[in-house]
Amino acid sequence: MAEPTSADVLRGTLDLLILKTLSLEPMHGWGIGHRIQHLSRGVMDVNQGSLYPGLQRLEHKGWIASEWRTTENNRRAKYYRLTQTGRRALGDETANWRRYVGAVEWVLESS
Repeated sequence: MAEPTSADVLRGTLDLLILKTLSLEPMHGWGIGHRIQHLSRGVMDVNQGSLYPGLQRLEHKGWIASEWRTTENNRRAKYYRLTQTGRRALGDETANWRRYVGAVEWVLESS
């Protein structure tokens, strides 16, 4: 199995954040980015150029689904929701993330 590249890790991290955010409730793209920024206490600011390709990637995998709806401000927006496959993927991706972070911690704590 090939080791993940730096870009793979960043992409995987964004995918995990999107999945976790959508596990709370269906949302439109702007709302997902805003929620990630809020929950990370402003540390993570997901730009549109990364968010929307991430949403497309997850939809292509079947982990999320989308539909057009009207927002609270009476505008049309694409709302995304987690699928059953996406819920399982969230569990798997969370476990992978924790394993990866643990490995980074071991390296940082080594003397």
